[in-house]
Amino acid sequence: MKSVVSALILLTASAAALPAETFSADVWADNWFEMRINGAQVAEDSVPITTERSFNAESFAFEAERPFVIGLVAKDFKENDTGLEYIGSRRQQMGDGGVILQITDATGQMVAVSNTDWQCRVTHTAPLDKSCEREADPVAGQGACAFEAMEEPEGWDQSGFDASDWSQANAYSEQAVDPKDGYDRIRWVNDAELIWGPDLEQSNTVLCRLTVE
Repeated sequence: MKSVVSALILLTASAAALPAETFSADVWADNWFEMRINGAQVAEDSVPITTERSFNAESFAFEAERPFVIGLVAKDFKENDTGLEYIGSRRQQMGDGGVILQITDATGQMVAVSNTDWQCRVTHTAPLDKSCEREADPVAGQGACAFEAMEEPEGWDQSGFDASDWSQANAYSEQAVDPKDGYDRIRWVNDAELIWGPDLEQSNTVLCRLTVE
């Protein structure tokens, strides 16, 4: 019995000593994203969210041990809590978002893609009434320009978090999102979908998570 216990201890120690795997990721976002693995940031869009038109793709590597949780923060550009852009100009409008990603392991095997398997929570919705974009002087929180905002739930991007009340990601066609500037630089697999919250225009900040076994 003692020898069996010793063997189990050795096996456990050996497993714990195994190096983390290296994974490669491609992400395109309108406008901005941050990726976390088990709560730790591994990548952030190189173009700031304050940039009005930012549609670039990012490719990067990270290390992780399976299973791990991918936490994706995706934001569309907005000038303020009205959710609008180009405020005061003839182009005043609601922006629209969208994000797509794919992750492979060191062997080239696909381990994760963006699709409706992801669980998402919208933390900023604006404007609540789309007629806000036609306001001559839109003011956040007033009339048609009301908005909803919430803080990130603690631990949402880590294992053990209960996301049972989160919604599945919404998938959208290329025609609906109209991806550009970097999107075509990546050869996306057929299973990778453009995802976002329930409304491309009103959902401004979206948290999405997926566990990779």
